Amino acid sequence: MEINFRRRTGLISFFFILLAGTMVAKLFFVQVVRGEYYRELSTKQTAPTQNIFDRGTIFFSRADGDELAAATIKSGFTLAIKPNLLPANLDRENFYHQLNAIIPLEKNLVLEKLALTQDPYEVLATRLDKATADKITKLKLPAIELADDRWRFYPAGALAAHALGFFGYDGNVLRGRYGLERYYEEVLTREKKLSFASFFATVFSGLSEPLTKGLTNGEEKEEGDLITTIEPEVQAVLETELAGLATRYQTKSAGGLVLDPVTGEVLALAAWPEFDPGKRQETLEALGNPIVERVFEMGSIIKPLTVAAALDATAITTATTYQDQGSINLNGLTIKNYDGKAHGTVTMQEVLNKSLNTGAVFAMQKLGKQAFRDYFLAYGLGEKTGIDLPSEVRGLVRNLQSDEEVDLASASFGQGIATSPIGTARALAVLASGGKLITPHLVKKISYRHRPDEVIEIPKGKQILKPETATEITNMLVRVVDEALLGGTVKLEHHQVAAKTGTAQIAKPGGGGYYEDRFLHSFFGYFPASKPRFLILIYAEEPKGVSYAANTLTAPFINLTKFLLNYYKIAPDR
Repeated sequence: MEINFRRRTGLISFFFILLAGTMVAKLFFVQVVRGEYYRELSTKQTAPTQNIFDRGTIFFSRADGDELAAATIKSGFTLAIKPNLLPANLDRENFYHQLNAIIPLEKNLVLEKLALTQDPYEVLATRLDKATADKITKLKLPAIELADDRWRFYPAGALAAHALGFFGYDGNVLRGRYGLERYYEEVLTREKKLSFASFFATVFSGLSEPLTKGLTNGEEKEEGDLITTIEPEVQAVLETELAGLATRYQTKSAGGLVLDPVTGEVLALAAWPEFDPGKRQETLEALGNPIVERVFEMGSIIKPLTVAAALDATAITTATTYQDQGSINLNGLTIKNYDGKAHGTVTMQEVLNKSLNTGAVFAMQKLGKQAFRDYFLAYGLGEKTGIDLPSEVRGLVRNLQSDEEVDLASASFGQGIATSPIGTARALAVLASGGKLITPHLVKKISYRHRPDEVIEIPKGKQILKPETATEITNMLVRVVDEALLGGTVKLEHHQVAAKTGTAQIAKPGGGGYYEDRFLHSFFGYFPASKPRFLILIYAEEPKGVSYAANTLTAPFINLTKFLLNYYKIAPDR
């Protein structure tokens, strides 16, 4: 027994001696043999984090199938000095002037950093190209360091900024801010986390690789690149039209989107004012994405949803008429047509052509309160769309739950309920998709580094309207364009376009009624009507000097429509 005990004790002691010896050998190797390497590595860790920065790429998708980088990594150099290594007799003025001749630098700031003689590292400039770095190297100035620098780069500048978002500091942490950069942070990030345990695991498994290489706390992170649905040419035309609109009418804001109403793919999404994601943001005012983060009372572009619901439930037909007296009294309140006029015997087609509020109320009443609620909620107006962008808000549709008929009546023509542009577009896409509710999305594929690519599967939409109802309302909206929109002057000879304008009063804050002189203009349409490929929604907040959306938004819409038909070579459908 005693012999066995001694034998076990000896074996254990031998094991610990062997382990200690191995640790000493490894530490000797780290500190002595590779000491200079790791001292250099340690020094570099005081440099900006961009030196080891990496991140997945976001791609646009061109109509011809090519992919174009929208957000990527750019390499260059960081210029730094080591003040603690500067000669005591250094001519600091001359030092500054030599550098300033190559890159503009603030004199006082440079001189202040040169004076920090106890400091081992001070950055003077970042994101320098190789040509500039070579010029600085040739100066052979003392205590200068040019370190590798990598940063997030947006090749197209401000293009699709509200969709892309940007990469930057969130407090003290660098991560995706806003847009796709934020929504897909876990896919795009290449951050490696090194724990105390993993340090020793690395030390004792071989020292041929940097300590941070491939370490993710024991798990292989799912890193990838994003292939988006955004078509850069379409995006550029949309942004050009919005900028022109905003400038021409001095709008408070403007925005729009182009999507495939059948698949839900978003081809373009933009808001004005715009911002450049590659530049420092001095204000947060323009950074939020109003397409998903704000709600508006959209006005008369909602009327087709009301008419479609009544048609679908057979509460009315396209031949149904009513007596329009110009106004209607409900719950002690009066609802008027935009022109305040009575139009006599009116068909459902005329309700849309003339955009009659009383006609939308009539359709709602024929449908019935509960059925009206059910249809409008089924359109998804009170829920999030599920789009792959952060901070999406729900529509404000409390009026739909009201027992007051006037609240439901107001909702029937797009007042009293407020929805986001993307939520509104999704609901209106039901008319173009054969009655189905789609899920809008901006990413169609993720190209992973460590596993096969993932094609984003979007679930099939729920059937909201009968296909024949969608066809009926589409035909009615085609007639709106052909016969009524600016007197039929914008009718396209070879393509059927279904569309509707909207002009809504803007509500005062705190429930104080509506402004008499402030409006939201909106416009939606889809085409070719026989087999829709594109749906456009545009809005302008508080345009100046013009009363109706037909006057402000028809031109941008038609310009976009003609571009898309030509760019995608869409065959005529009439």
